[in-house]
Amino acid sequence: MVVTNIEAVTKAKYKVYIDGEYAFILYKKELSRYHVAVGCEIKEAVYKKIYTEVVAKRAKLRAMHLLNDMGRTQQQLEQKLERDGYTKDIIDEAISYVKSFGYVDDENYARIFIEGRKNKKSRKEIFALLVQKGIDREVIEGVFEQYYEEDDDQNAIAQILKKKHYDPETADRKEKQKIFGYLTRKGFRSEDIFSVSEKLDIFDKTV
Repeated sequence: MVVTNIEAVTKAKYKVYIDGEYAFILYKKELSRYHVAVGCEIKEAVYKKIYTEVVAKRAKLRAMHLLNDMGRTQQQLEQKLERDGYTKDIIDEAISYVKSFGYVDDENYARIFIEGRKNKKSRKEIFALLVQKGIDREVIEGVFEQYYEEDDDQNAIAQILKKKHYDPETADRKEKQKIFGYLTRKGFRSEDIFSVSEKLDIFDKTV
């Protein structure tokens, strides 16, 4: 294995290319410690040492730090590590490491996400947001079955109307149509909107 290129990322960090392919990022002091320079041959034992004791270890610690900072889905964690310059094999190893401690749990992430937003957003909107975060649709459906009640959408509608200071006593037809359209675009079903309207006497079914 021959070092074919070393590319500066910052003044202290460098991308190392081996046999023409990107391998990993090392700090300046690590380049010196392991005698990594363009044109130099890296022995298998040295490569494994760098891979295991430096790069993979750093990726695992980085993954742990990211999860301590905030909850993340597996996809979000993978994307963040990729942006940090880690290769797929290193990322997979780091993911397996944090998973072994139960730190990456898409089902639990979805549960917390749903419970924190079910009184603010429609089921449809929450579902779409979780899909965007890379959580499997079957996992999302399963969590919805456990933690989402039939009247949660209606509760969310009522909360939105309250937050918007919507007053059915003073609203004219145009205002009613506007709020109805807004709720529909947010993913709420017409039947849920009308159900809330009957309770609060907000809309008539001709809007």
